[in-house]
Amino acid sequence: MSESTDPASPADQIAAGYAFTGPALELGALLWDGACLPDRQIRIPLSMLNRHGLVAGATGTGKTKTLQLIAEQLSAGGVPVFLADIKGDVSGISVPGTANDKIAERAKEVGRPWEAAGFPSEFYSLGGIGPGIPLRATVTSFGPVLMSKVLQLNQTQEQSLGLIFHYADTKGLELIDLKDLRAVVAFLVSDQGKAELKGIGGLSTVTAGVILRALTAFEQQGASEFFGEPEFDTGEFLRTAPDGRGLVSVLELPAVQDKPQLFSTFLMWLLADLYTDLPEVGDLERPKLVFFFDEAHLLFSGASKAFLESITQTVRLIRSKGIGVFFVTQTPKDVPADVLAQLGNRVQHALRAFTPDDAKALKATVKTFPNSAYDLEELLTQLGTGEAVITVLSEKGAPTPVAATRLRAPQSLMGPIDAAALDAAVKSSLLYSRYAEPVDRESAYEKISAEQAAAEAAAEAAAAGAEAEKRAEEAAKAARGAPKPDPSLAQQVVGSGLFRSLARSIGTQLGREISRSIFGTAKRRR
Repeated sequence: MSESTDPASPADQIAAGYAFTGPALELGALLWDGACLPDRQIRIPLSMLNRHGLVAGATGTGKTKTLQLIAEQLSAGGVPVFLADIKGDVSGISVPGTANDKIAERAKEVGRPWEAAGFPSEFYSLGGIGPGIPLRATVTSFGPVLMSKVLQLNQTQEQSLGLIFHYADTKGLELIDLKDLRAVVAFLVSDQGKAELKGIGGLSTVTAGVILRALTAFEQQGASEFFGEPEFDTGEFLRTAPDGRGLVSVLELPAVQDKPQLFSTFLMWLLADLYTDLPEVGDLERPKLVFFFDEAHLLFSGASKAFLESITQTVRLIRSKGIGVFFVTQTPKDVPADVLAQLGNRVQHALRAFTPDDAKALKATVKTFPNSAYDLEELLTQLGTGEAVITVLSEKGAPTPVAATRLRAPQSLMGPIDAAALDAAVKSSLLYSRYAEPVDRESAYEKISAEQAAAEAAAEAAAAGAEAEKRAEEAAKAARGAPKPDPSLAQQVVGSGLFRSLARSIGTQLGREISRSIFGTAKRRR
């Protein structure tokens, strides 16, 4: 059965489903009946890459190399790519790979020549932590739903944070960094601030305390670096190189891999920001950008209903803006059903079945595929590294037959480039000077501090004026020959250093409340 020339053979029927007429990515050769068939190629139509996809499989089965393979061919086809590099081993896409016996053997098996090639790349980091051009967002742009996710707030607290953002937006108060958000929260539970939200529900002191404590803990983890200006323009991801190849944007995350809630939510902000900025374009011959969302299970873990609804809506609608999204995780069950239903292209690497939970996940994965000529439950546990079960959308939008595939080897380096080369690539980028240095312009926190200083100065001046007036009065009485009375208790208190200190404190508090009550913020405008 492995080499049958009968046109009705299962292998030929499967291969016929991948015989596209337009541009397509070459993934590898069909596996059937234990043999690799190099004359039966498995492909993905370039025009269907905005229909989203899933790359899944157990650790060590080759998911990262599959990402690299797809990203390389997208770049070669003029399509920009975004990759999240969780473990630090994707940076090699920027330099040619090194030939060896394994690569030569794989090229022979899949019937395609292999030639070393590097691809135009930019390297980014979150807030400048680790090597890369810093990516920052303002708190206003990040929004209450994503902020609630990183602060790990419950539904009630998330709704209260939404109220805080609503107040800031309607008042025109720009929240640039975490200090600004904390200032607004503190104001809204002050005596004057409570009246501001009275008509729309108010903010309880207990909930405000929870939010403030969460913000403090978040900052102690180093999160302040990720919020501020200059805010990154996600349109930078849509660029092509001078030679017409798509630019590969690699977000280096090893330095923050211990903060999964943060980086996974930040990835969602990047995607949501693209969705907000881009116009509707409908179906294109090739996508504007393909966005690979690695470690996707971290995004959905512990997510609130509002957060999941936002993801689902974004994924559903961003296709019409020319953006394709691939979620990368271990099993399809890591992705909510409403999102999974929108992922038309599937690359499923091997799964393990060592435990009852593994067996359950395996059965669930099999059910996500169309009817197949394979025994998928058996096949998925037997696939080797660099092999996968694939089904994609044809040029007509219909699912292709399920195809076990031996994948091609990437042309670029399958591993990280050295630290010195990475640093040089970052600093030679035209974007580095634009985003490298943080800017801390005047915002809510600075304005409040200025008002506090002004109030304290006014209190000092008032105290000094009262002292001068008292001395002038005493001098006038002395000039008239009147006996100088002993100072009263009240006068002693007014003239004391303790009173002046108390006056300064009261003036500072009053200034803080008044200054905060007149501030407003605005959403970010480009």
